[in-house]
Amino acid sequence: MLKAKLSASTIAVVIGGALPVLAQSPSPTPSPTPTHTEYVEVVATRIPEHAEEVPMSIEVITGEELRDWGGTDLRSALGLAAGLDVAAGGDAGPASFVPELWGLKELDAFLLVVDGIPWGGAFNPALTTMSLEDVERIEILRGAAPVMYGATSFVGVIHVVHRDAAAAKGNVSLSGGSYASGAVRFGARLPAWAGFESAVSVDLQRQGFKDDRTAFRRGQASWRNSRPLGSGQFRFDVYGTWLDQDPASPHPREGPALSAAVPIDANHNPADAFLNERRVALSAAYDRAVGKAGWSTSVAFTRSNQHQFRGFLVTLDPEAEAHGLREDIAVTDLYVDTHLSWSKSSRWKAVLGADHLHGEGEAKGADFDYVAPLDGSFAPVVAEPDDFFISIGDRREFSGLYAFGEWNPAPRWRFEAGARLNRTSEKREGENAEEPPPPPGVEEGSKRDDTRLSGSAAVSFTAFEHGSDRVRLFADYRNTFKPAAIDFGLEAGEGGILKPETANSFEVGLKSRLADNRLSLELAAFQMDFKNLVIAQAINGLPALANAGAERFKGFEAAAAWRMPGRVSARATYSFHDAEFRDFLTEFDGVPTQLAGKRLEMSARHLFSAGLLRAPGRGVLAGVQLNWVGSRFLNKRNTALADAYGTVSASLGWRAEKWEVRLDGRNLNDARDPVAESELGDAQYYRLNARRFDVTVARRF
Repeated sequence: MLKAKLSASTIAVVIGGALPVLAQSPSPTPSPTPTHTEYVEVVATRIPEHAEEVPMSIEVITGEELRDWGGTDLRSALGLAAGLDVAAGGDAGPASFVPELWGLKELDAFLLVVDGIPWGGAFNPALTTMSLEDVERIEILRGAAPVMYGATSFVGVIHVVHRDAAAAKGNVSLSGGSYASGAVRFGARLPAWAGFESAVSVDLQRQGFKDDRTAFRRGQASWRNSRPLGSGQFRFDVYGTWLDQDPASPHPREGPALSAAVPIDANHNPADAFLNERRVALSAAYDRAVGKAGWSTSVAFTRSNQHQFRGFLVTLDPEAEAHGLREDIAVTDLYVDTHLSWSKSSRWKAVLGADHLHGEGEAKGADFDYVAPLDGSFAPVVAEPDDFFISIGDRREFSGLYAFGEWNPAPRWRFEAGARLNRTSEKREGENAEEPPPPPGVEEGSKRDDTRLSGSAAVSFTAFEHGSDRVRLFADYRNTFKPAAIDFGLEAGEGGILKPETANSFEVGLKSRLADNRLSLELAAFQMDFKNLVIAQAINGLPALANAGAERFKGFEAAAAWRMPGRVSARATYSFHDAEFRDFLTEFDGVPTQLAGKRLEMSARHLFSAGLLRAPGRGVLAGVQLNWVGSRFLNKRNTALADAYGTVSASLGWRAEKWEVRLDGRNLNDARDPVAESELGDAQYYRLNARRFDVTVARRF
């Protein structure tokens, strides 16, 4: 039940208006019914394979589907993905997102990969600098990352794959929308040079929000190149991002609910608050045949400079006390991978490789106190501190040897196994000029080295097959290891390096393609036992990270999709997630408290989505989408329960051979529920973005 958050009248108006359009006769030149035979993924095995054949929960969203739905950011792109909820915004700014997979909602809980490269490297996913321009497909793997990735995750991988330079499409688009938002996007093939096929894309965007003094301005550019070299193919890409953000404020909680004394759109940041970043990424890859194997080598270098000036409420008085942070953070990543793959045999396939990920970050900054009006009636003017008395340095080395094998002893059976030897090393140093230096003979900083195995095993069986119809059953086990996260907060250099996170997970499921590939049904159940989950907490008034004992995540996820003639499609998903602490003793106001049996905060047990889309090559384009998120606790002690909420989005437009005009409306019912918890402001939460509309005019050439 959607309660008052999503009224029946709103749904009726939106769906009632869309159905007559969707029911129109197909365009004069009907498009064929799309199939899933082209849905190829590489994230699970590093070998191109059909997603339905891999014995894991994998979904592929094609670039065509992305553009049909008007997906320009992670939330709109993944709105109909099974078992996934994406909150826009968060501590990383209004241009960022906080995905939830398998019931765990944290910025660093998943692995983001872009064109085969961990995007964010050794630290946190770089969501604010990811571009969805000229995307070929997005691969979503639920559960732990494969053994091929050393910068791993426990709950999922999102892999964004852009078109190769030789396959790039020319396009230009202009858009404008709510809260003085606008964007110019351009992509084109360039003239060949020195034997290279070359393509460029540019995205300039300004997006405003209903929240006071909240917006971001972003420029992104990519230059992709490929050419034959010797007996193989060489590629190199250059990505650049310029991002300026005016951050929003999270809404504080009083007892069991968000404070009624704070207006929904109030902003308690200093008047000139900012979250700015400049990022450059360079990557190169070479693929060639070596005997009966394929040999691939990739190298990527990234440099990011971040600057922030912001604050968070500490008290809830009319003239509230607030605590501010001013930091400069520089991060350098270097990623190298080389592997051999054998994929020509119909009976077996294998991958053998090694990779290394180097990450180095330096932060310097200061904290300060100021006063902000609780009602947000004016922006407090605060001078930036010019004495950066806190400094933090962190250096990480992740190395691994990995092997993966696939065996098909009979047409109906497939077995997989993978193993990885992990070697990680981390050294951290911190200095606070306002505190006395350590005694003689006491070394500052901390260091940690770990060597351990991780691995996976899986099996699938084709239980039914008739023509192109088939039903596959699968099961998999994954054992995963990941060094603890670091957020470069001002307290990061004071404590020791946290224990690494580890997890064991089991999954069973079903994948089917029926009715000549028009109908797809998928179902999966999972259980993951987690140790040393990294959580946010407050230490001496400053945000800090800590290990959280043992947790268990379990649930099931289902998805159904129906593809009809005339490029009409429907999709629905449902997920049940049960995420709870198994053993975690912590303190609240100095009182030891055991949280065993409590649900993890911000983890909704129920997720539902449904969408109906008509996207012909020519003619009327229309779509409607419903997303529903169940109730979830706002705190670890489970004393503050947030109601369920739903959102309705819709699209309407017209397509010609080369032109397209469309209107997209997001969150039409204007739900403003809490969707992400701040790790920097104690007991504070970011709300769902307000209703917005965008008009886009695009031309393909």
